Amino acid sequence: MTIYETMSEPRGGLPVDNLVCADSLCRALLSTVSGTVGGWVARTPLLGRRGQLPPGRRHFELARDAYAEAVPHDQVGSIDADAIAEWIVGHYREDQYPAVLLGSPHGSAAHLAVALGAAWLPTSVPLTVSWPGGSVGDWPGALEWGADLARLITARNPGITVRQVHDPLRGGPLCGATVRFHLRWATLPAAYERFLRTRLAPDGSTLLTRDLRTWPVTAVSARHSFQVGSPVGGSEPEDYALANPEFRRVLETLGAASWSHIDPETPQRYAERSGEPSLGVDLARLGESSHKLLYARPGTLSACVADLLRQWRSDAGDRCVIECGRLLDPWLARAGGLVPYWAESAARSTVEGAEMWLAGSDRFDGVAVLPEPPGHTGTHVATLAQWRALASFGRRREPIDRFAAGRYPTLPVATGHATRMLAGAPLRPLPPVMPMAYAIDRLRQSGSSLGMLFT
Repeated sequence: MTIYETMSEPRGGLPVDNLVCADSLCRALLSTVSGTVGGWVARTPLLGRRGQLPPGRRHFELARDAYAEAVPHDQVGSIDADAIAEWIVGHYREDQYPAVLLGSPHGSAAHLAVALGAAWLPTSVPLTVSWPGGSVGDWPGALEWGADLARLITARNPGITVRQVHDPLRGGPLCGATVRFHLRWATLPAAYERFLRTRLAPDGSTLLTRDLRTWPVTAVSARHSFQVGSPVGGSEPEDYALANPEFRRVLETLGAASWSHIDPETPQRYAERSGEPSLGVDLARLGESSHKLLYARPGTLSACVADLLRQWRSDAGDRCVIECGRLLDPWLARAGGLVPYWAESAARSTVEGAEMWLAGSDRFDGVAVLPEPPGHTGTHVATLAQWRALASFGRRREPIDRFAAGRYPTLPVATGHATRMLAGAPLRPLPPVMPMAYAIDRLRQSGSSLGMLFT
């Protein structure tokens, strides 16, 4: 089954291509690893649009755009998670793959998959659903609205759970017009199992990667949970309170009339990008060579994969690229002999992690930097000066990408911008496909002291 076949109307009547959030990291990774880049990569993300408007008018228009692009709330009962899984595996065209990576969305997992000649399959997918009459500041209302929708989704799809995220800091005005769900497979979907049984090479293996970060999470029902905020942008749970002056200003700017107190005793659970741990049991049941890689800090995996790729390809040690968020292209990085370090977001702490890795590495001839504008300002957002400082670790200083810098930090750019920027690198002879055993051995050696676990 090809991507073109699975883009037709699924069983539920909703085009799957319109379900998975177009601005999500999951969508970017699936597209770039599979090599099925479509026209959507040229789209400007919602938060990057209408920059010429004054703030109040812009927020109104962005909320309206988000509502129009979201899954209609009266159609969520038709969402078919099995059809989504079929659409995902339909992106891959080769008859066989020597390895398959599954798990949490992480840019370095995408680079590793390309080096291994592997497919990458997400264990959760994000989607947004329209929320008529919503408000950025009304997280209890978002929870109540989302609970009704989650019941419809889980009733139709017994193999998934739903994690709902309400994040005014990262979502801004979009949070007042839509609710955001992460559909997480608790059991291996039939399309994934079929893919592993028929298209994984006989001596192939799987690698499941899981993000183990935690966050306060409310269990709404057995299969629906809810969290306010996220660790992805570098914030802490206590930042989402009126006692935080910066958060209070954000709410005022977005026209939020109120914000309910969040119980500080809300239990910590795995955050939205972790996926469900039960999926690993299904992988082991298949009887293939199965590995699990667990990390508590995304920067640990970024550093270990960058070191692995530098060791595997000694001729690639002269130039590095620091990618961010959705701005990555593993195929062009491989073709250009670039050592890729992936920063999850433009959070100050994330950029500091990249700086620490560069400081501890043998010096590169050059360090290219692709900062992804996060769509908002704040004390947790890295400054352009911090991004420029990364380039100073090269023997010759390369200018920061001007287009992204000109829109930083409030106007995100199209995913395809990374491809345009990396296309200028001279091409190198491609290295051979990396064996999984070699990758696991080197990652275990470098990651064990940094808290990365293998099972």
